[in-house]
Amino acid sequence: MRLLNRTAGRLSRHRRGPLAGLVVLLLGLLLTGGLYTALSPAQAETQASETEQVAEGKKLFLASCAFCHGKNGEGIATVREGYQVGPSLVGVGAAAVHFQVDTGRMPMANSAQQAPKKPVVFNDEEIAALAAYVASLGPGPAIPDEQDYSIEGLSEEEREEAIARGGQIFLTNCTACHNFNGAGGALPRGGYAPSLDGVEPVHIYEAMLTGPQQMPNFSNGNLGPEEKRDVIAYLESLKAAPEYGGFALGGLGPVSEGLFAWIVGIGGLVVAAVWIASHTTRSTRSKADAS
Repeated sequence: MRLLNRTAGRLSRHRRGPLAGLVVLLLGLLLTGGLYTALSPAQAETQASETEQVAEGKKLFLASCAFCHGKNGEGIATVREGYQVGPSLVGVGAAAVHFQVDTGRMPMANSAQQAPKKPVVFNDEEIAALAAYVASLGPGPAIPDEQDYSIEGLSEEEREEAIARGGQIFLTNCTACHNFNGAGGALPRGGYAPSLDGVEPVHIYEAMLTGPQQMPNFSNGNLGPEEKRDVIAYLESLKAAPEYGGFALGGLGPVSEGLFAWIVGIGGLVVAAVWIASHTTRSTRSKADAS
């Protein structure tokens, strides 16, 4: 008991000593630094990796995109007021870059009415770097994840409901340009709505999200993420839908069907009528000659 009392007394005297506060402070700093070192490396590495990606994207941008969009993505105006060689990319977000570059529409060889889909110039890492750099210029839509546009995690009943909802949204908002089954069509002033057959779901989502070229911008404010997902589910369902009417004729509806009826149907009847008439004339002449 005496030993315990002596030990407690010594500790009490040391706590009241002039160096006690300094020792406690050093222990607190060591503990805090140790916890920070143990918990923060992943975050620090992620930030360093993102910084390197943005720097790499800037190099690619200056080499391939700055001629039209400016060194800082501010766009380059032409002599004609209101027109630009390339629009400003500040605030368009990573989704717009991923759509344009991953479909080969950008970079463009020359200015045109509408950028067509072409072979992709950059690889996935370079596209991600370009998207990261443009995203650093100003806040904008991010590249969607697969869970944003896929219905794989839903039950069979939920999938059918999503497809039905997507069909209604598509028929209401998209058929005027893309046709009822996404076959595309002509637009005023030399533009066109491309076919959606074979287009990757991520690109359809990004197109709705960013409104490229002549397409309206269906932001999340006027067409929610689930509604975009449902539209994609409807378009994906069309791939497995059978053609009950026989030949699809491009899926262009009454235009191609009417043209087919005039050329093949009525044209065939005209050819048959001419053939019958010519053979009737020959038979009449043969009878006349024989008599």
